[in-house]
Amino acid sequence: MQLIPAIDLLKGDVVRLHRGDFSECTIYEMSAARLARTYSAAGAKWMHVVDLAASRDGDSANLDPLFQLLEDAPQQVQTGGGVRSGKDIEKRFSHGAARVVVGTLCVNETTRFIRWLDTYGADRLVAALDVHVDTDGIPWPRTHGWTEGSKRHLWDLLDELTTHKLQHLLCTDISKDGAMVGPNLALYRELLERYPTLEIQASGGVAGLRDLEQLKETGVAAAITGKALLEGCFTVQEALEVLA
Repeated sequence: MQLIPAIDLLKGDVVRLHRGDFSECTIYEMSAARLARTYSAAGAKWMHVVDLAASRDGDSANLDPLFQLLEDAPQQVQTGGGVRSGKDIEKRFSHGAARVVVGTLCVNETTRFIRWLDTYGADRLVAALDVHVDTDGIPWPRTHGWTEGSKRHLWDLLDELTTHKLQHLLCTDISKDGAMVGPNLALYRELLERYPTLEIQASGGVAGLRDLEQLKETGVAAAITGKALLEGCFTVQEALEVLA
């Protein structure tokens, strides 16, 4: 299992939101480029970067800090936030992104995303699905910064996407994101049982090394963690030693 450190950018600052809420934003006094170099030097071969301004503000957002980070980062980077068109994807690729992460459009314009899988290649795109698990244990995607629900549950959506060769899935239980209360292990076990060919990236809830060990046991391809690293719960080196 890979460890993928995460950086959230907001107007160039390294930040973390609590459960996606912009009113609960923690700003970290560190350079994103320096943080990327630190993670790379410790052995992390990938990094996950979300531009929150692009996600919130769309075309009016200034993407220069994101593009500079993509160009400066020594490791491979997958990046998302505000991806709404093929032009958005191509811009990120042109500045050095190895993979582009697409969220809301996977749910609301599924056919369009499927065309992108054909156009850009399934290995270069990640479907990012943030889900709310209901009282019956059924995960439902949430979009637009978790403010809107979907009429299709996760299993129905993935049945269609996997038929069209989806390879990378980033799945987040939104109740866990930024809360450091442990990941939803049952969700990832069921995902792998239903879709064994998917390369699943687990996100949300990681607070310690034991969480990473448990995620590895589920069989997911990668764990994305941001806040636990920023808060010093463990280091990249410590995590990689555990995962080895």
